[in-house]
Amino acid sequence: MKRFFLLSLIIFCGGFWANAQNTDTNKFRQLGQELPTANVYRTASGAPGHEYWQQKADYKIKLTLDDSKQRISGEETITYTNNSPDVLEYLWLQLDQNIRSQDSDALKIKSTKTLDRVQFTSLRELHFDFDGGFKLDYVQDASGKELEHTVVNTMMRVELPKPMKTGDKFSFNIKWWYNIQDRMQMGGRSGYEYFKKDDNYLYTIAQFYPRMCVYSEVEGWQHKQFLGRGEFALTFGDYEVEITAPADHIVAATGELQNSAEVLSPEILSKLEEAKNTQKQVIIVDQATATKKEATKVKETKTWKFKANNVRDFGFASSRKFIWDAQGVPFGDRTVMAMSYYPKEGNPLWEEYSTKAIVQTLETYSKHTFDYPYPVAISVNAASIGMEYPMICFNWGRCGEDGSYDDRTKYSTIGVIIHEIGHNYFPMIVNSDERKWAWMDEGLNTFCQYLTEKEFMDDFPSRRGPANKIVDYMKGDKSQISPIMADPEGIWQLGPNAYAKPATALNILRETVMGNELFDYAFKEYAQRWMFKHPTPADFFRTMEDASGMDLDWFWRGWFYTNDHVDLAIVKARVLKIEEQVEEKKEEPKVEETSKKKKKKKKKITEVVEEIVNVDPFPKVSIPKDRFMQYAGSLSDKEIAIINEGYYYYQINFENKGGLVMPLIVEFEFEDGTKELKRIPAQIFKTRNTEVSKMFAFKKQIKTVRLDPFEETADVDTSNNVYPKNADEKESRFDKFKETKN
Repeated sequence: MKRFFLLSLIIFCGGFWANAQNTDTNKFRQLGQELPTANVYRTASGAPGHEYWQQKADYKIKLTLDDSKQRISGEETITYTNNSPDVLEYLWLQLDQNIRSQDSDALKIKSTKTLDRVQFTSLRELHFDFDGGFKLDYVQDASGKELEHTVVNTMMRVELPKPMKTGDKFSFNIKWWYNIQDRMQMGGRSGYEYFKKDDNYLYTIAQFYPRMCVYSEVEGWQHKQFLGRGEFALTFGDYEVEITAPADHIVAATGELQNSAEVLSPEILSKLEEAKNTQKQVIIVDQATATKKEATKVKETKTWKFKANNVRDFGFASSRKFIWDAQGVPFGDRTVMAMSYYPKEGNPLWEEYSTKAIVQTLETYSKHTFDYPYPVAISVNAASIGMEYPMICFNWGRCGEDGSYDDRTKYSTIGVIIHEIGHNYFPMIVNSDERKWAWMDEGLNTFCQYLTEKEFMDDFPSRRGPANKIVDYMKGDKSQISPIMADPEGIWQLGPNAYAKPATALNILRETVMGNELFDYAFKEYAQRWMFKHPTPADFFRTMEDASGMDLDWFWRGWFYTNDHVDLAIVKARVLKIEEQVEEKKEEPKVEETSKKKKKKKKKITEVVEEIVNVDPFPKVSIPKDRFMQYAGSLSDKEIAIINEGYYYYQINFENKGGLVMPLIVEFEFEDGTKELKRIPAQIFKTRNTEVSKMFAFKKQIKTVRLDPFEETADVDTSNNVYPKNADEKESRFDKFKETKN
């Protein structure tokens, strides 16, 4: 009786069976020690606290691009403001170009991937005689007095004449130069590309000046060495930059051009104005003009002056080969100039798609975060590179000599432009620490890239974002898979780990776990809370929960802190039916059958196979109605009436084989061909992580049950998602049985 009463409770309450488990292995235990304690600087809600502060670093830079020696030389004045409550004894700066010095640690720690084959690049690097490190002429205070400083690989400590107290400002000067590397031969995020056919250079220049490290209440000084993978942690400030380059070069850079009348012709200025006011794509410098300049080089120089406020970095590009087009993008009473610069080797692909991709990126990202706040957004064509800086980025995508290109080139070019322009939002404005948390900019940005690609073009073949795209990675060798919350320098597979997996996780969080409306509200709240500030992972996790009202600790833990994968399976099912019990009359056994033992008849193989293949996938447990009614005293007349309608009660067992708990998305197909979808939150696994049982009620009989029918959870093994097994799986059982008999 007790067992039957429990069964009735399961049927009417829709509960699930469970048992107690160790809290250390509970997938739903709260993120405790993993997240820092909230304080006056960062709240438990994920917002900046009432005493939040950040430092400021302003730059005035004058530099010269030497097109004959491929060299950068410059002078800068840095004004650093101490907004912290701490007294500072010294300052730390980044010397990123030192990664190219001949005694660089980045070169020393390079290893070959395997003993089984020789890597030509490794042999070649042994004989590099190029030295691209910073050469410091001086480090002086504002009066010209030398400042004591110590270079530590890619970092430099500058001793202060006196400690900086809260609110103090300190200005100092640095003069330097370095050799620009051939990016096509040596790689890197910036450098030059040489075009042998017309004897010209295209420069994409970044990390070209000594830059302040971030000082915060989270890390103190963030001076992790630059080894190549981990990108940058940078301080916001205002920039005034003068770039002296060959007079026939076009220069594109972070910020707004301040002396356009001095460096641009009236015709170019007129076309820029047209593009701004008509909001349509206008060719500013056409291919014929650019091609002519390739052959008629000049020795004179021009100085381009740019100004950028509240940016964390500065980058620029320069070449006489540039074709240039532009389009205005309205944001309220402002117009942002979307602009593309590319050599003829990128045409007609770039003329067709680059600026269009910029416009779409600004529109889609702004919808999900905040209106793009800067005056320009620039895409520069540079072969074999994709890299981002405030307002400007360098992107690959070239055509054949005849101007042809295939679909793969087209879509990869559009994708990389969207991605790099999108980095203006993450991390150029929502300024996370890339050196420590690669996923906070790459993952969030790749997620927004996916949203943009879907809006840019129907059936865009996105490489990252959809759940099924991450399956091969997540079902791989766990010894070669790092959790997302890992140092980018030590990640086994950076692309899947920092880009694809977090983007997929956010897409699943949006589409499957939270729903678009809740997710979009919370994601926008995070972006707006932390624009022009320095967020941490805890700020993102907490804000997403705070703004949505959902406990997502289980999701962050599974997707970001482990290398578990999704593999949910249907393992067993049965149907419970309350029905009138008809008592069958038992026949008396024949005398001859009881008097002597009948010889057991051996079944033929075909008979055994018949039983295997035709076994009932939903064995019925019949519950006598009259017996049930004896225990229905607690039910209302309405509930009893529902029971009398003749429901089938299906009890289905689900198993979590992969370790990563996810919602159960269950599709039922009935005998009459109709279908019904049930979405069950992941919390069904809350007290039992590995296996749960769930009751469903239908008025008709089920033919098939299918998990994750739309492939939205990144389940790595869909063969166990269907119940009963399909015909070919039954056949495999048949074959296996036959093998045992042979």
